[in-house]
Amino acid sequence: MEVASASWLVIVLAIAAANLPFFNDKLFAVVPLKNAAAQGRARKPLFIRLLELIVLYFVVGAIGCALEAKLGNAFVQTWEFYAIGACLFLVLAFPGFVMRYLRKRHG
Repeated sequence: MEVASASWLVIVLAIAAANLPFFNDKLFAVVPLKNAAAQGRARKPLFIRLLELIVLYFVVGAIGCALEAKLGNAFVQTWEFYAIGACLFLVLAFPGFVMRYLRKRHG
């Protein structure tokens, strides 16, 4: 895999992972939440979505680091890199947040 395709793969994975918690009501799109089903509601709380978003940030980061190491030298990053990456991940999650919480429901 060349550098350009690995870069695009990480970008596409980041977009998908950032929006995943907002487009489904299962934990990591796999595990149904038992307490939500028992209470008769199918929505998971916002704090679970945010925790899921944090975990997915680290998963995408690990995939990016693995691809970088496979392609050649893995560069040492400082805290600024990870802070900017987290902010970018939050920006990528904005469409899912808008669709889940800010879109006006008709009917």
